[in-house]
Amino acid sequence: MAKYDKADIERRMAGAVESLKSDLGGLRTGRANVTLLDPVVVEVYGAMMPLNQVATVNAPEPRMLSVQVWDKSNLTAVEKGIAKAGLGLNPMIDGQTIRLPIPDLTEERRKELAKLAGQYSEKAKIAIRNVRRDGMEALKEDEKKKEISEDDRKRREEDVQKLTDEYVKQADEAAAHKEKEILSQ
Repeated sequence: MAKYDKADIERRMAGAVESLKSDLGGLRTGRANVTLLDPVVVEVYGAMMPLNQVATVNAPEPRMLSVQVWDKSNLTAVEKGIAKAGLGLNPMIDGQTIRLPIPDLTEERRKELAKLAGQYSEKAKIAIRNVRRDGMEALKEDEKKKEISEDDRKRREEDVQKLTDEYVKQADEAAAHKEKEILSQ
């Protein structure tokens, strides 16, 4: 049974890029983004619950988030949860809504975030190269077991390298886009 599986290699490389995009989405850029509050958990009804299970989050303006709490009795718990999350946001209660103005990022903080985006990209590229290594080893094993010829191995190694180059390029582009977004404020 051949160990080399091109579809598996491609799936794993695509997964590394998707994971990178998810990590980059969590970086604050100074613009209001509803995903910014995804890590917030709130203590309600005697349990810890994600914010999105007790309220609706909207971005009515580019520099403002609005949290519409469904049960008015949870208003202060939601406010505390947002304050405790360490996001650098200052919640203001306005009726049954909590308004969160998004403060400007300092130049220093922007540079830190851009650097972090680069680190996320590097991790994704390492994961992609590890998948390439696994694919190359599987091809060598298949050749050793006489399941494929040397020419087949070389041809498939080129395919693996092309996939690697493609996914590394996608990771670089995603990070470059996020760095530009962070620094162009």
